[in-house]
Amino acid sequence: MGAGWVAGVTRARAMLSRCLGAEGLREVAAAPTLDDALRYLGTTAYRHGIGPEASLADAQRAVGATLLWHLRVLAGWQPRSGANAVRLLAAGFEIANVEEHLRTVSGVPLPRPVPPYRLGTLATAWPRLSRTESPAGLRAVLAGSVWGDPGAESPAAVATGMRITAAVRTAAALPEAVRWAAGRLALLVGREVFVVGRWLAEPSARLAGRLLGSEALRATSFADFRQRLPATSRWALVGIDRPADLWRAEAQWWARLEGDGTELLRGSRMSADPVIGAVAVLSADAWKVRGALELAARGGRPTEVFDVPG
Repeated sequence: MGAGWVAGVTRARAMLSRCLGAEGLREVAAAPTLDDALRYLGTTAYRHGIGPEASLADAQRAVGATLLWHLRVLAGWQPRSGANAVRLLAAGFEIANVEEHLRTVSGVPLPRPVPPYRLGTLATAWPRLSRTESPAGLRAVLAGSVWGDPGAESPAAVATGMRITAAVRTAAALPEAVRWAAGRLALLVGREVFVVGRWLAEPSARLAGRLLGSEALRATSFADFRQRLPATSRWALVGIDRPADLWRAEAQWWARLEGDGTELLRGSRMSADPVIGAVAVLSADAWKVRGALELAARGGRPTEVFDVPG
């Protein structure tokens, strides 16, 4: 595969040393106070941006920013196709930036400004989106970019539309991530339609149909929705009988992401597989750290809550 992949795969495996891991997660989750948990994180790769008296929200966002930095470093070592893979898998950070920006230009009162994530080369359309001054302007820029038209200007429609686009683009470009993307999309649509009670706007619904199938999107009950899903996405809802239990499906999805990522890292090929696997494992670790911080903020609990079969 060439020297580019050798360097990229070597860096991908080395990046795993940044993970907190099971022992570190136990320490954070069992901390009696958030301050105790933050002091522990101050000795790890997640120390950046976390002050000793940070709020839970600040600390969790700092964990996300650390993950983003690790992904930026990882992408910088990849050949073009590897960097593109990392960019696709990191799309959630650009979506988060757009959500915050849209609230600002919509005049929604915010408790305090939140600086955007620094995307660097992982950005797709964020530099142009960040310069928009109205919901209509933001939607127009989205429509002219790879994100496409979300079908409406509301924060919910934009966020959902972007997440659908991210899932479809990831599945189309990365065969290794098809089941992750399709499963994640099933969770998103299930939550939007059967928990929130909000039908997808066009053309987002048509786009989602590429992964979930048009029959699933026409379902009028959660049971029918789950039954009509293709195998590539139905796995994410195994054992979930009610929309109220989708939080359990979320944990199952992350467990599957981490397990599949670990398997991809075990291969010896100099290809995108270990790089994609590293992104998956790093992302799952950061998700667990955020959850462990919340447990610490509630007085500390063991991390068995994360041990959900994938």
